[in-house]
Amino acid sequence: MSSSASAPWIVAQCKSLLAQRGHAWLLAGPSGLGQYDLALALARAWLCEQPSASGACDSCGSCHAINVRTHADLCVLMPETVMIELGWPLSEAVQSDIDEKKRKASKEIRVEAMRDAVEFSQRTSARGRGKAVLIFPAERMNVVAANALLKTLEEPAGDVRFVLASDAAYQLLPTVRSRCLAHTMTWPAPDVAQTWLQEQGLNELQARVMLPAAGGRPQDALQFFLSGTDNNAWAVLPKAIASGDLTAFKDWSPSQIVSALQKLCHDLLALKVGADTRFFAATELPAGGSIASLTSWAQALAESKRTAEHPFNAGLLMEALVSQAQNALNSGP
Repeated sequence: MSSSASAPWIVAQCKSLLAQRGHAWLLAGPSGLGQYDLALALARAWLCEQPSASGACDSCGSCHAINVRTHADLCVLMPETVMIELGWPLSEAVQSDIDEKKRKASKEIRVEAMRDAVEFSQRTSARGRGKAVLIFPAERMNVVAANALLKTLEEPAGDVRFVLASDAAYQLLPTVRSRCLAHTMTWPAPDVAQTWLQEQGLNELQARVMLPAAGGRPQDALQFFLSGTDNNAWAVLPKAIASGDLTAFKDWSPSQIVSALQKLCHDLLALKVGADTRFFAATELPAGGSIASLTSWAQALAESKRTAEHPFNAGLLMEALVSQAQNALNSGP
């Protein structure tokens, strides 16, 4: 298993779900808790030739076939961009279209891929251990693709099981959610998450800073760290923003900038109403900003979040966002 799949909170949930019956699971929760890793661990266990109560053996032919992405009884349904990111092969036709620049890799789960998955679910198992369909992120199914899945999800043909994993299950069609057994992802205790982060290469101080910076989500904390953000840069970020220092966001994407500003705004509002901060230490926060200005800023950031992936001029967008932050922070106590 990968280090993420063997994280203690993933292993415990896998064991619990394997002890229950059901042909379709929906793993739901915020990002960074391991939905994809848990979904893959379940699929591995279902198809494993020597499974235990805790999961797959990781040594049989079936486990090896999944490791090298060639298992005949596993259908992985993802946006093409996510398939590429996670190392899953695209179909020859899709790969050819992308290589020949006929189109870009899709960011949603296309109906053509869904129809292939439905056809896959109706075939006989090649290895005799049944079949598994893994869908991630499930909320990326467009309406047509989701509707194409409904009948198969409700009445699957033969020995096939589905596992849908989502960071935003509320975006799924109610008819999809109702056909699945729901599992809410477990939040690991901070000490468990910090220990896991240290096993991934962070030192103790980095783990202690990056985990709250990611809202307590260990996988998001790891990705945040791997993106180049260190504990010192995060600690000085609030006051750098208040002073208009654009270098604080050097090499950050617009989406990352908006997310960091939302965390700062959240913690400043929390302090104003006497609550605890979540993402920064209270001593790291600037003193300015009124409740009214911070609330308006939060609403503006929510609007910016919806368009953060649009092809704006990154430099101009960064200047606008930092200027907006300064105005909110300098509006008075």
